[in-house]
Amino acid sequence: MPSRTDLALIAVAITAVSTSGPLIAATVAPAMAVAFWRNALAAGVLLPYALLRNLAQLRSLTRREWGLIGGAGLLLACHFGTWIPSLRYTSVASATALVATQPIWAALWARSRGASIGRGAWIGIGLGVLAVGLVAGIDVRLSGRALFGDVIALIGGIFAAGYVTAGAAVRRTVGTTTYAALCYLNTSILLVVVCLIGGQRLGGYSGADWLRIAAITAGAQLLGHTVFNLVLKSTSATVVSLSILFEVPGATIIAAIFLHQHVRLEQLPAAALLLTGLALVIRSGARAIPSE
Repeated sequence: MPSRTDLALIAVAITAVSTSGPLIAATVAPAMAVAFWRNALAAGVLLPYALLRNLAQLRSLTRREWGLIGGAGLLLACHFGTWIPSLRYTSVASATALVATQPIWAALWARSRGASIGRGAWIGIGLGVLAVGLVAGIDVRLSGRALFGDVIALIGGIFAAGYVTAGAAVRRTVGTTTYAALCYLNTSILLVVVCLIGGQRLGGYSGADWLRIAAITAGAQLLGHTVFNLVLKSTSATVVSLSILFEVPGATIIAAIFLHQHVRLEQLPAAALLLTGLALVIRSGARAIPSE
């Protein structure tokens, strides 16, 4: 059972990551530019610290570690490049729920590499896939635009699973701050290239948009990740991963209050089914560290 301090920290982290979807949905700046800035700003905060405190580790990184960090950065860029735009097409509730399917894809990826998956995980995967179908079925009745948003949010969850898998491999030997700083830097470089090729505006936003981008970076990107990693030192990964699922109702509630994106009654069974399936997968060993 987590201590009261850990429970309080988990609550702070859940609140931080839950603000990501609503803040992105409320931001007028181009979606890919938002993805670039949140990673560039996070790298700008973490990289000087890593250079000052972990310079010896940075110099000693092996070719394999650099490769894993590069791969993780690419996967994270693909995650943000799909999930953030999805919020311009579908609701915060649908996008957040579908990107949360990350543990399902992580489990299937592990299975493809020879890992054993228990009955509980397979049941959870089945429930999760069924729930995804229900969410898509509900949104397709609204518009093709909402269905497109659902699809790219789901793809974002698949990329997030790849990012977490690559990150888990490199973090066995590389510290969290060093890894995060280099990964965010790599991700921001890839995303700025996409923005320049696509002609996305990198500046000239309103003051409110800059405040939202800063809040996304400070909250979900830095505070959420940092606190979850801190709690992992004294609380089991299963408890932390299960707690992250509260981001789905958290983001939905925030979007309902501030963006007036109210949940339809028929969405509730699909959401409950999805969270149940994800919980079963996580209890079987899959990790769900957020990348939002």
